[in-house]
Amino acid sequence: MPLFWKPYKSEITSFIEELKAKRPTLEEEQRRGRALLWDKPIDREAQAEYRDARVPQQPYVYQNNTKR
Repeated sequence: MPLFWKPYKSEITSFIEELKAKRPTLEEEQRRGRALLWDKPIDREAQAEYRDARVPQQPYVYQNNTKR
């Protein structure tokens, strides 16, 4: 390694570090936003009912099953 070698840091990494320094609550805000939209309890019983109620799709969806 050269004597004056400096480890590489991408512009994106620098930007994210700068953003986190300016807004220390950023990660907590992101977690709250995720919890608001995604982290929901799963109703296993309802999921099983939805799975049982599915109707298999035909190979060609625009063709009906009537025989001529």
